[in-house]
Amino acid sequence: MSVSRFFDNRNTLGALFLLPAAALLLVFLTYPLGLGTWLGFTNAKIGRAGEWIGLENFQFLFGDAVARLSLFNTLFYTLVASVFKFVLGLWLALLLNKSLPFKAVLRAVVLLPFIVPTALSALAFWWLYDAQFSVLSWTLAKMGLIDSYINFLGDPWLARLSTIAANIWRGVPFVAITLLAGLQTISPSLYEAAALDGATEWQKFWHVTLPMLTPIIAVVMTFSVLFTFTDFQLIYVLTRGGPLNATHLMATLSFQRAILGGALGEGAALATAMVPFLLAAITFSYFGLQRRAWQQGGADK
Repeated sequence: MSVSRFFDNRNTLGALFLLPAAALLLVFLTYPLGLGTWLGFTNAKIGRAGEWIGLENFQFLFGDAVARLSLFNTLFYTLVASVFKFVLGLWLALLLNKSLPFKAVLRAVVLLPFIVPTALSALAFWWLYDAQFSVLSWTLAKMGLIDSYINFLGDPWLARLSTIAANIWRGVPFVAITLLAGLQTISPSLYEAAALDGATEWQKFWHVTLPMLTPIIAVVMTFSVLFTFTDFQLIYVLTRGGPLNATHLMATLSFQRAILGGALGEGAALATAMVPFLLAAITFSYFGLQRRAWQQGGADK
């Protein structure tokens, strides 16, 4: 086969274009993941090479009350935040899809919370939640709704809900803009046909909009769950996992045990334990994408 024919092959050309990205993923993703997994099965500490100890780290974490609490916190944080981000993001996308004045400006403004650095957003929320100088408490006090300032980050459940609210604020724009892009691809003729059949606005949404958005929803919610489940910056800046470990996620506890505590093996095991949950989210996306054939006029797979 000549060189020109070799490069004319679409499969070959595609593989060549993918090579740089594959090399970057191998160096910066696959190798750290493999190393972290290996460390999870050792008793490695900072400054000391570890020895293979099998499942001892995982057995210890299973019996560790703080590790179990971090799992509960992570699941609760991810579930509540993801549901609210989807509902609010879908509502915002439907609103921005309508003919509104200054629509382009509104879309840009909506994206601001997502593009602002996470640490900066966390500092802003830290000020909003401050026990002494909280603007939220000040506003509620001026309205006569509370008698004393609320310690948002000092009570375990209030801290959980406060961090979730901050995550929702950051994540809604990503969901909204992505779903808005999906709404733009739906043909107006489908709505016209539904209107001719006498469909109400709710019926149009339920039988046209939602089914057509299914592949996009699967992708955007998978990314949303992954970002939320592995959240670190927001929690670390806001609470450092406190009070009483009430906001420690698996990512922040893993960092605390491995880097601050020096127990690399234990921290790596905790991080490795996150992988099955992340794979479950990816599986959800895969099966959601099977509806793409339906969207193109074929049968569901």
